[in-house]
Amino acid sequence: MSNNNQQHIRNILELNLAMLFISTSGALGRYIDMPVPVTIGFRAILAGILLFLFCRWKKISFTIASKDRVTILMGGVLMGLHWITYFYALKLSNVAIGMLSLFTYPVITSFLEPLLLKTKFEKMHLVLGGLVLLGIYFLVPDFSFENTYAKAVVFGVFSALCYALRNLLMKTKVNNYHGSVLMWYQLVIVSLILIPIIFILDSSEMRTQWPWVLILALITTAIGHTLFLFSLKRFSTTTASIISSIQPVYGIIIGIIFLAEIPLWTTIIGGLLILTSVVIESIRSYKK
Repeated sequence: MSNNNQQHIRNILELNLAMLFISTSGALGRYIDMPVPVTIGFRAILAGILLFLFCRWKKISFTIASKDRVTILMGGVLMGLHWITYFYALKLSNVAIGMLSLFTYPVITSFLEPLLLKTKFEKMHLVLGGLVLLGIYFLVPDFSFENTYAKAVVFGVFSALCYALRNLLMKTKVNNYHGSVLMWYQLVIVSLILIPIIFILDSSEMRTQWPWVLILALITTAIGHTLFLFSLKRFSTTTASIISSIQPVYGIIIGIIFLAEIPLWTTIIGGLLILTSVVIESIRSYKK
């Protein structure tokens, strides 16, 4: 096997490892017993400290050009909104519905790119959008705001919108800066926004919940998201999207093992429709 093939296999495995680590957020988001903004605040602070120490150890420069600061600031705000609304989606439903509603983000991205980057809009995206809506219908057949699962899907889709916007912003910067530094600045922004809320809301449960928050900060955030940002350098956004569609599968399996959350058949059907749209869009983009 050539060195190039070995390196490619290694890159594929690293991206899958990133997806596995990030997918732990579903079970952890359900399990950690604290107000969501408090959980996300501690997550950002702890992950920020860990990434800062890593960057110092590797002697990575923290310098950011002035022209990029607003973009990174916006990326941090969107990251915070994405995490908070995603965790509310998990609290209101289960790992399967929370993660699958979030995974509408690749198709949302396909609608946003023509608007933000002035690329050509394609009619096929309307078909894929319809497929996603059908998938959401199966996730929540009774779409009423009295239904907590319906609220969860609304939070999940809004989280997906924030995540899509954040990824589009960060894609323009990953070739200019180290992935860990980009992630660290976003964590600093999320921390600064949420530190006041930590003191306002009840954070006393941190005494018992800290091991799980630490895992969320280290495995899910510091390592998982940094590996994912690195993957954007090694793969096209399309390839990363195809492989990342395995993330809800990992998350649901983790939820079954650790939380005994068995998804309903309607959830599985909805999930398959949503993930099918992701794979179709990714393959179409790859063939262009």
